[in-house]
Amino acid sequence: MKKKNTSRREFIKKSLVGAAAFSIVPRFVLGGQGYLAPSDHLTKGVIGVGGMGRGHFGYAGTKTVAICDVDTRHLALAMKQLGDSGVKQLADFRELIQLPEVDIVHIATPPHWHGLMAAEAARMGKDIWCEKPMTRTIGEGKKVVEAIKQRGNIFRLNTWFRFDANFYGMNVPVKRIKKLVDSGMLGWPLKVTISKHTGFDWKFFWVGRENLPVQEVPKELDYDMWLGPAPYKPYNEHRVHTTFRGYWDYDGGGLGDMGQHYIDPVQYFLNKDGESPITVEVDAPQQHSDAVGTWRRITFTYADGCQIVLDGEGKDVGMPYIEGPKGKLYRGFKSDIPDMERKLASFPDPEPQMTDFVEAVKTRQKFALNEENGFRSCTIVNMGLTALRLGRSLKFDSGKQVFIDDEAANRLLDQPMRGPWSL
Repeated sequence: MKKKNTSRREFIKKSLVGAAAFSIVPRFVLGGQGYLAPSDHLTKGVIGVGGMGRGHFGYAGTKTVAICDVDTRHLALAMKQLGDSGVKQLADFRELIQLPEVDIVHIATPPHWHGLMAAEAARMGKDIWCEKPMTRTIGEGKKVVEAIKQRGNIFRLNTWFRFDANFYGMNVPVKRIKKLVDSGMLGWPLKVTISKHTGFDWKFFWVGRENLPVQEVPKELDYDMWLGPAPYKPYNEHRVHTTFRGYWDYDGGGLGDMGQHYIDPVQYFLNKDGESPITVEVDAPQQHSDAVGTWRRITFTYADGCQIVLDGEGKDVGMPYIEGPKGKLYRGFKSDIPDMERKLASFPDPEPQMTDFVEAVKTRQKFALNEENGFRSCTIVNMGLTALRLGRSLKFDSGKQVFIDDEAANRLLDQPMRGPWSL
């Protein structure tokens, strides 16, 4: 059985290379028979139809035409929800990204697949909607950015707080916070503290279990394909599906799960979309080699002195969310600046952003949270995870995107993928 499965995958891998020459240009630039009129619905294929994937079948202006999962139970639940026998069901993502009828590929798998799938979908000329975190490593993020730059794909990372909805405990949209920061009323540099006291929950229940007993792989799951590029580890149900977040091979615990939701808006209102912190300091218990644990404090510092502090303990009750030399901003958008709201009204609003993904795809305009700024905020998350995993503070070259004088940290930039997978 294994020999048959391997042969099939090798066939797909070879055919993918050949098909790339024919599929590399998206339909919307071809004209003629393949042309997608602006009024038409875009089509999408969803890779990973567990709870997150099934929650994205119906976003406006699109139609799901194909789904892919390595668990036949997920496929069955998805088809029941879709109620459409015309939707293609696939077990290998490489088949889905070859489909000429698919405009958008939605990646809703565990993070250890995000980089590889996004880069391959880009090379096949697809536009991409990817769940957070964007990639599990900094090196994979670089490869995704390179692939999209070469092909001109439209990319969306699925965390929306920089442009939509009230931002957790702040109870206002992020553009209000950015307007305050841009006004200069808080001064500069700024320290941003992300804590339960400022309205954020690090979800430390996403920790792994040590010394997992070996279990039999359920018949409905292709566990080898679920692992994909990750190192082989014997099957245990706690490794897969919703609890995968607690293991270094697939995600990064509470920081990996929630980090981009919390940090990307900070990067935006600090105007740091084009740079990364230059140091990361960590205070945490020693981490297990397989299972992700908790941490007490992680601090990122930029070249200009701005800081992002991740407070895991939540000891400091009443701390400000943003603290500057001229003022402080607290949970609920409350400040110690006299008459802040009246003063703020005299300043201009932040520049508008492209926040409609369907419109971005049709008009070829860069989406508000794209591969470039998404890579930068994901880099902050992965800097923190690298320091946590190694148990020490690190220096980082923001331009070269490498750690300074730390060979072990740089080995975690581009972690080897299990064959035959590679980027």
